[in-house]
Amino acid sequence: MNGRKNRIGIMGGTFDPIHIGHLVIAENACQQLNLEKVLFLPAGNPPHKREREGRASGKQRIEMVRRAIAGNPHFELSLLEMEREGYTYTYRTLESLKEEHPDEAYYFIIGADSLYDFKGWLHPERICACASIVVATRNHTDEELLDYEIRMNSQRFHGEFIRLNTRDIDISSRQLRAWIAEGRTIKYYVPDSVIDFIEENRIYWR
Repeated sequence: MNGRKNRIGIMGGTFDPIHIGHLVIAENACQQLNLEKVLFLPAGNPPHKREREGRASGKQRIEMVRRAIAGNPHFELSLLEMEREGYTYTYRTLESLKEEHPDEAYYFIIGADSLYDFKGWLHPERICACASIVVATRNHTDEELLDYEIRMNSQRFHGEFIRLNTRDIDISSRQLRAWIAEGRTIKYYVPDSVIDFIEENRIYWR
């Protein structure tokens, strides 16, 4: 035994729907941080996204993630948040994972936009105590501002913040839902197996 901890990435989100941008970021994190795997963690009932009208159900979101990550041995679906009742909070999820797997090192992946709001999350210092925070940049990100926020959050919450060097696909689930409602194609932005599921179940149609 060399004492090296398994390095596990965590990609949380509502995934409504999951898209290529999520998958590109997770794959880049695996390569750059030498992760054993990335857990895709669909959010159960996040307090900041309480209005779900016109969205996919929890079971549908799970199936879309399952289809999107199929075939990648480094990607794994986790239902930890989906199986909980009430609102789900990141700090509770990470503390549960650390309690169950104390010998694993966790890397929680967020977007640059989320970094600017991080101080407003519930108990950010407890999040940092459980995991390194991996910040995925967006194409329009101001690099100097991003580096400043990383330094300030590292000092404020005594955590490790890592900048992920990747160019993402500048697309959002919200935009994809709007395109589907308008009858526009989402091909190449979403895996074909997920598109098939959306069409078969008429998710996001008006």
